[in-house]
Amino acid sequence: MMSVPYLVRLLPALALGLFALDAQAQSFRVQCPSSTTMHPTETSGAYTGPVTVSSALTASSGATVPYVRNGGGIKCQQISGGDGYATMGDGTQTYLFGFGPLSGLADIVNGLPGTEVASVFNTPNLNSAGVIADIFVGAPVDQNAQALKTGYAFNGAVGLVPDQSANTYDANGNVVTNCGDPANLNNPACLGGHVDPRLIMDVGVMNANQPAPLIAIDEDDELFLTLTNVGMIMRPDLFEQHTVHFHGYPNASSFYDGVPDASIAISIGGSFSYYYLAPDAGTYFWHCHISPPEHLQMGMVGQLYVRPRQNRVASGGSLWNALADATGHGQQSDLRTACHTEGILCSTPVPPQNTVTRAATGGYAYNDGDGSTHYDVEYPIQIHGFDPNFHFVGMTFNPESFTDMKDKYFLLNGRSYPDTVAPGTMTTQSSDGTLHASQPLPTIINIPAGGRALLRISDLDVSEYQTLASLGIPMTVVGLNARLLRDLAGNNLAYNTNSITLAGGESLDVILDASDTTKYTAGQTFYLYSPNLDHLSNDAENFGGLMTEIHICTSVDPSTKACI
Repeated sequence: MMSVPYLVRLLPALALGLFALDAQAQSFRVQCPSSTTMHPTETSGAYTGPVTVSSALTASSGATVPYVRNGGGIKCQQISGGDGYATMGDGTQTYLFGFGPLSGLADIVNGLPGTEVASVFNTPNLNSAGVIADIFVGAPVDQNAQALKTGYAFNGAVGLVPDQSANTYDANGNVVTNCGDPANLNNPACLGGHVDPRLIMDVGVMNANQPAPLIAIDEDDELFLTLTNVGMIMRPDLFEQHTVHFHGYPNASSFYDGVPDASIAISIGGSFSYYYLAPDAGTYFWHCHISPPEHLQMGMVGQLYVRPRQNRVASGGSLWNALADATGHGQQSDLRTACHTEGILCSTPVPPQNTVTRAATGGYAYNDGDGSTHYDVEYPIQIHGFDPNFHFVGMTFNPESFTDMKDKYFLLNGRSYPDTVAPGTMTTQSSDGTLHASQPLPTIINIPAGGRALLRISDLDVSEYQTLASLGIPMTVVGLNARLLRDLAGNNLAYNTNSITLAGGESLDVILDASDTTKYTAGQTFYLYSPNLDHLSNDAENFGGLMTEIHICTSVDPSTKACI
């Protein structure tokens, strides 16, 4: 006889299997084109400057419409909406609604964004022998070893398999490319967005991450984000829809805004691909917009950040010259972005020449023009809080008491101290006995001696203002709510402080500057913590909550951000 936990896991898969009797009837799909009008080919190699495109778009009159391609590329990500568990600082396993990763698993488990270029995302889940590769229940956790799988490297879209509807035919109707032929298992032409729902369920069920998977794109990118609703396994009485809303993000289309009144919501057993063009650099966050107070408190919230165009300008080069481009390309030849003397949005005077030589693995927080926001390493820091009673009620029955909501666990990237400084991904056992990668992001901050760290801080809290203090290394606040701190005359309004306070929904971009080697030497440790003493606890346990460590290192590994 099958056990109850096994049945709990099996029944949703059986139900979803009804949607996948063939490629035409299924409800799960992903979307990640290898080319678009704005990006005809996948961007690779060094940025060579803006390019004027005059033939791809045509006006109704028949005349060509030129536009400027400033770089960027096609990026894709796939996520699941469902439920799961996370481990609090006192060891309590807490139930949550949440989003989980269905692409970029190897990167996410290493604390990186799960956003991938099209060629990586469109990697089929079958190897040359037709065997499922690196996709298993709770991936990337090895259930036999009860630990993260050693050397896990799969970053493609979970469930992506060849689609026979992508077959090609000659003029006589004969099959030229048979996508059902094992020889075409890895043929990109056969990947039409068809996914195997069994694989989606194996990885996505009970796999909510806290916080939600990190999303990172570059200015001018096109992002295709697929959300698949795998259902609430612990709450089969809830037919919860989910959406993705990019909070504060300048998205021109309400259709992709995620507010169900103006767009659409994704029901259990369905997928939807959101499309975004990345117009402005900065730090944002995203969340489900179905019953936001409930779903945010339960954990359906994460961070998004957009890297600036200035990262594509040669180190020490002029941002203005790169964008204006005297050869006739760039923003000055595009009516949408041209800067004229009478325009109030144009900086006066023109930003000065950038004289900062940044590290090869570093970048800029914003298009500052003068290099003032350069950094060597960057760290996302997401502040959140959990009310354990609200989460317990959310697992058992409705309705919850919103007016009595009171956070007792205070989290940085889904963890309370001392877990904030524990390296690597935290795992939590689910109610079906499987182990899941629940909290992939540590918050330990390693800065190379003589270097600078960018902290992308978002307050994802529902019910609390949050304060963080840094003693020893002052914080330079360079951005507020995804906007560079400059006035209309171009004056730098960045300021130094020892503490910052955010309300729910706000973000700050902060530079920790350890470039003075007479003050900061390898081996030193500082703390980033909340001065609100009641936020330095893990429910009834003291000495936890909002606190992490800052280490000055001889150097920092660019891939793992570990001290070396």
